Amino acid sequence: MSSGGTGKLRVGLTGGIASGKSTVGRLMAEAGCTVTDADRLVAELYRPGGEGAAAVARLFGDEMLRQDGSVASERLARVVFADPLARRRLEAEIHPLVGKRFAELAAAATGPLIVFEATLLVDTGGYRNFDALVTVEADPELRVRRAVARGLDEEEARARLAAQTSCEARTAAADFVILNEGTLDQLRERVLEVVAQLERRAAEGVGDRGQGSGVRG
Repeated sequence: MSSGGTGKLRVGLTGGIASGKSTVGRLMAEAGCTVTDADRLVAELYRPGGEGAAAVARLFGDEMLRQDGSVASERLARVVFADPLARRRLEAEIHPLVGKRFAELAAAATGPLIVFEATLLVDTGGYRNFDALVTVEADPELRVRRAVARGLDEEEARARLAAQTSCEARTAAADFVILNEGTLDQLRERVLEVVAQLERRAAEGVGDRGQGSGVRG
């Protein structure tokens, strides 16, 4: 999904559970980027009458919907996390809808950096549709502690971490790696560095991704 010299850069933002991806997304927004969260788009699709709700009912039956017609997300999650085939079927329906909506938002954006925040960009290969990929990483044990502090059971936190693509795979695919193991001020400083480099790419019309070519730190 090349910028084609238009002065806009489509940036994928990813990271595993409790890496701090959402915090980085917020900091990028504060720095002037247009940031869209995949989870928010899915939530919109799952509203009553939404295309996502219709797809879920078609795949798994009306029992996956609440009385108002919205998706019972917790119920659906229990099904798809226990059944890889069910998860792939769901992703095959929902991911194109999310991509379509993001494309609409990107076309309407006015700033040079259009950021799409999603956990599974490397897992699904979706990162190849972007001009640049940023991943947020932290030590796995630190991420487990963060997830537990947020209320997740430790066993479930470790299971989710193990089910996701490894940090090594994300790092290998990324143009920029943001290490989130310090203070918020340190994280903000690193985010501003990355944003500045991405803005230079946008200004130069650089839209071809060079895997692993970015600055790490």
